[in-house]
Amino acid sequence: MNNFTRSGILFVVSAPSGAGKTTLCTNVRQTPDLVYSVSCTTRPIRPGEVDGEDYFFLSKADFKKRMKAGEMLETATVYGQFYGTPKGPVLEHLAAGRDVLLDIDVQGARQIRASRDAKIKEALADIFIMPPDLGELKRRLEGRATDSAKQIALRMEAAVEEMSDWKSYRYTILSSSMEEDLIKFRAIIRAERYLSRRLDLENVEA
Repeated sequence: MNNFTRSGILFVVSAPSGAGKTTLCTNVRQTPDLVYSVSCTTRPIRPGEVDGEDYFFLSKADFKKRMKAGEMLETATVYGQFYGTPKGPVLEHLAAGRDVLLDIDVQGARQIRASRDAKIKEALADIFIMPPDLGELKRRLEGRATDSAKQIALRMEAAVEEMSDWKSYRYTILSSSMEEDLIKFRAIIRAERYLSRRLDLENVEA
């Protein structure tokens, strides 16, 4: 009898702020065989967020200390705040055959694609969530009611640059409804799990 085994897949998801990435990832992470990698950030915690579940909320001094020690897989500076992914837990999950989901900015995705770590390169499957248009993106940002008009203007300006990066990703999902986006996302997950290059064949005697 033949048994297939594989190492974990690193699903990296990026999108302009307001494109629905966080909500999409929140739904996808309910899948029991997918590990959500909790990022670190220096931004203030928002109402309803939980430290250690949504982010690890760190001081800037602590964040810089971890960066210097080489403990981050990627880092990014967004609107004056630091974001980053702890490297150790990601590598441990991948080695154990567990798939990992990263919800990160395009800056961080670029760093991961440029990684010299062979295990990261082999595991990577990056996905970009493209909003239908800038008008819809602005409506979504305004609908969140979490940002000032000035912050929304800054996010819209950044979105134009971020959206130009879509061709760098292996997959692009043109966002529509959350239900349809989730179907597309799960289809990508299934396809990646059946790629022949990700599988190892073990012979097991009956």
